[in-house]
Amino acid sequence: MKQTRSFPAARVTEKAEAAIKRGHPWVYDAEVLSLQAAPSNQEEQTESNANTESSTASEDAVENGALVDVLSGKGRYLGTGFLSKSSKIRIRILSNNPNEAFSPAFWQRRVKYALDMRRTVMQDDYSCCRLIFGEADGIPGLTVDRYEDILSTEVLSFGTENVKDIIYRALVDELKKDGVSVRGIFERNESKIRELEDLPLEKGWYRSNFVGVPSSPQVEICENGIRYTVDVENGQKTGFFLDQKYNRLAVSKLARGMKVLDCFTHTGSFAMNAAKGGAEHVTAVDISQLAVDTAAENARINGLSDRMDFLCADVFDLLPKLEKEHAGYNFIILDPPAFTKSRKTTENAKRGYKEINYRAMKMLPRGGYLATCSCSHFMPNELFRKMLIEAAHDAGVSLRLIEERRAAPDHPVAMTIPETDYLKFYLLQIV
Repeated sequence: MKQTRSFPAARVTEKAEAAIKRGHPWVYDAEVLSLQAAPSNQEEQTESNANTESSTASEDAVENGALVDVLSGKGRYLGTGFLSKSSKIRIRILSNNPNEAFSPAFWQRRVKYALDMRRTVMQDDYSCCRLIFGEADGIPGLTVDRYEDILSTEVLSFGTENVKDIIYRALVDELKKDGVSVRGIFERNESKIRELEDLPLEKGWYRSNFVGVPSSPQVEICENGIRYTVDVENGQKTGFFLDQKYNRLAVSKLARGMKVLDCFTHTGSFAMNAAKGGAEHVTAVDISQLAVDTAAENARINGLSDRMDFLCADVFDLLPKLEKEHAGYNFIILDPPAFTKSRKTTENAKRGYKEINYRAMKMLPRGGYLATCSCSHFMPNELFRKMLIEAAHDAGVSLRLIEERRAAPDHPVAMTIPETDYLKFYLLQIV
C-alpha cells in the first residue's frame, strides 16, 4: 500500500528529475507536468475513494507558497518544497526525506546548523558575517547578515516569507546562546525578484514581541581591524559587502610600499585595507559622490587619510586617461558591480570586464599587481579566466597567478548548486 501524503503533488519532467537527483533544488515552470491538490480529508480516505474530486483538484486549488511533493513522471517521490506559482523557479525543494513534517523544529534545526557552521569557520569574525545564505543553507531565498547585534535580511521566496516569523525567532533564540541579544531585524525586501514571486517591495524594521525596534539603522562594525559605520536601511544590499572580507585582507598583505589604485571603491574597504597594510599611497575611485564621501569619512575615522585620496570618476573613462598620464600605480584593484544579472547579457558583460582589465594591465609595470573580481554567477569562472587571458594577450603582457579566491566561508558554496558559487577573485602579477 502506498504511503499517504498530506501535501499537493507535482509531477515533473525527466530533465527536472535528473537535476534533482544530482542535488539541485529548483524545478522550473516548464518542467512541471501536472500539479494536483492534496485531498482535503486524506487521513480518513481509503484506497476505494482515492479518486474523488478532492484528490483531482486543479492547480488553482493549491495556494502560492504551499509545500508540495515533487514526483517523477512515474510517481516516484523526489522531494518536498515550496511552490511559487508566478515564478519561473516553480518549486524550491527543501528536503528529500519523505518523513519530514516541516514543523517549527525543522526550521530551528536549519538555523542551528547554519549558525554552528559560522561559529566554526568565522570564529573571531562571527560578530559580523552572513548567518544564512539561502539555498546553501537549505533555506531558499533567504539572506541574513549579522552586524553585531543587528540583523539585516532579504526574503526572495513566497514560501520562505510565510515561515519567516519562525526563522527569525529561531535566529534570536540561537544567538542568545552566544550571549547576543538581538536589538533589531531590518528587512531589505527591495529586489525586483520579489515581484516575480508576487511579493511586495518594502523595507523597514521587522516588528514582533520577541525583538525590538532600534532608534537608528546605523551600527559600527570592525572588519580586519578597520571600523565602518553600516547603515542597514540605506547601505548597499543588506548594508555592507561581507563576502570580500578575506579578499580584502589578502590585498592588505600584498600592498606594503605600493602605490595603489582602487577602482569602484564604494565604502573604501579595499582601499583602506591596502593603506592599513602599509601602502605608500592609495587612490580610491567611484562614480558616486556619495560613495566617495563615505569612503573619505571611513578613512578619516580610521586615521588613514594621510595616505589616501579620493576621486569621483567613471572608471571606464579614467583608466585610459591615467594610462596616457603614466600615473605610476603598481597595484590596481578592480571590484566592479555585477555587469550582468542574466545569461542574455553575459557577452556584453564580458566586454566590460575585458575593457577595464585590459586598461589596468596596460597601466601596470612589469612586476606590478592586479586584484580583479566578478560578483555575478552568470559570469562563470571559466569565462572570467578566459577573459583575463584575452585581455593580457591584447595588452601584450603575461600573467602570473598569485592566488585565486572565492567569497568568505560564511558564504558557503553548495557543490551541487552552481548559483551559490558566484564570486571570482584573482590576484595576478604582470610579467
